[in-house]
Amino acid sequence: MAARGGVMGLIVLGSRSRAFVIGGAISAFFLAIALIALVWTPHSVFEMAIEDRMQGPSWDHLLGTDQFGRDLLSMLMVGASNSIGVAVVAVGVGLAFGLPLGGLAAARRGWIDELVMRFNDFAFAFPALLSAVMITAVFGPGGVNSIIAIGIFNVPVFARVTRGGALVLWQREYVLAARMAGRGNARITLEHILPNIASLLIVQGTIQFALGILAEAGLSYLGLGTQPPLPSWGKMLAEAQTMLYLAPQLAILPGLAIMLTVLGLNLLGDGLRDLLDPRLRQAR
Repeated sequence: MAARGGVMGLIVLGSRSRAFVIGGAISAFFLAIALIALVWTPHSVFEMAIEDRMQGPSWDHLLGTDQFGRDLLSMLMVGASNSIGVAVVAVGVGLAFGLPLGGLAAARRGWIDELVMRFNDFAFAFPALLSAVMITAVFGPGGVNSIIAIGIFNVPVFARVTRGGALVLWQREYVLAARMAGRGNARITLEHILPNIASLLIVQGTIQFALGILAEAGLSYLGLGTQPPLPSWGKMLAEAQTMLYLAPQLAILPGLAIMLTVLGLNLLGDGLRDLLDPRLRQAR
């Protein structure tokens, strides 16, 4: 009952946060589109009909067709699935490696902490997109290499957030009491540290999710991300740039999809930060 009351309280608080509601609605909309595209699209994205190329909206093609006669709505749906899928896995990779590194650095301190922080400084010396371009240029273009490239950049981000939050908690009285009771660092981290920094990781995850979508779109735009014939939003922008005057919707629609998805995730992250921060919650 207490857990149910806490969840209901969070939902009530969330309904009062405009950023949380708007961001959650936008993010849920594009996530639903991506999931639907896994099982159904109005037309096959591999189906070309040159005689129907560059058509405007119609009952058969609600958003029109592209330069190859492919249904634009289906392309956007599958593009959402690819872009969001790459971002989700890349954030998962960053969290899977960054969380243990940050937790280990905070728990052990000393030379381990120094080593992890110097690795973070080295990784942050290169911009995310530049690092991804370098990795995909060396190992070849493709969706898998895009995930690896974006995921590698996410590792030091989550490591630094985990370490920063954990260092504060290691000085708290209940953690010191657990150490006096004979509990090891690993058990204290699992039982006391991670549950109390979960809110930081959730908020950071939404931010990195948005950055992952932007990075995937940038790599696909440069031809280093998702490869044809699979569509992606960045690839659609690259293919449409020579036809801006003939069919501007070919660039406007995927551009709007990228912008709205990133905007929704940023608003969702801001709303979650407001809801999960105890000081802001007490002020409300």
